[in-house]
Parts: sequence; C-alpha cells; structure tokens
Amino acid sequence: MPQQIMVIDDVGGIRQLLCDGLNAAGYGVCMAANGQQGLALFLMQPTDLVITDIFMPEGDGLEVIRSLRKTHPTLPIIAISGDGRLPHQMMLPVAKALGANLVLTKPFRMRDLITSVKQLLTPPAV
Repeated sequence: MPQQIMVIDDVGGIRQLLCDGLNAAGYGVCMAANGQQGLALFLMQPTDLVITDIFMPEGDGLEVIRSLRKTHPTLPIIAISGDGRLPHQMMLPVAKALGANLVLTKPFRMRDLITSVKQLLTPPAV
C-alpha cells in the first residue's frame, strides 16, 4: 500500500495539482479544502504526512500544525504559502517554529515537493 499524504489547501486548482503530482510519484492522496475539514478527515483517516497551506478560511494552517503536533508529535508536516505577498512569506518561519518539518514558498516546483516528501518519509539509515 502506498504511503498516504493529506493535502490541505483552499484553492481547488492547487489542491488538484499537488494531488496529481503526488499520485504520479506513487503516493496515495486525500484532500481537504480548509483546516477544520483537514483535521476532521485526519481523525477518520490518518495519513503518513500532511501538506498544509497557511492562509485558509475555517482553520488556517497554523491551527492545523498546532493541533497535529499535540496529538501526533512525530507526524511529518510541510507548510506551504506564498504568492509573493509579504504577509504570506512571513508566516512560514512561524509555521516552522510551531512544528512544521519543512516550509515551501509558492510557487514551487513539483520535483522540490516530491524530494521533500521522500526526505521526510524515508526512515533514517541505521
């Protein structure tokens, strides 16, 4: 069974693009349109990694990171945000401080995301 990834982003086109790229790389993907939906879905269907946007209605990515860190302290989390506006870029260090393992500024290349996912999901060599 492929490793499962949850993508949480309020922009449907970005969600679908990430899902398509991750599926093509061999991962199973479930999607949520906001933080509340993502946390509820995670309770029913936990995944191996979460990718969350920061700025979303109905539960932003910072809330997602805080909530998941309380219950799943070792879950790999990638925070994404950007679009060139300064407030978006300024929130990525906050996401990192709250527990995101990696942060990516939009727009990013799909291969950079896939590399990050592989890095986080590959167990360390003993």
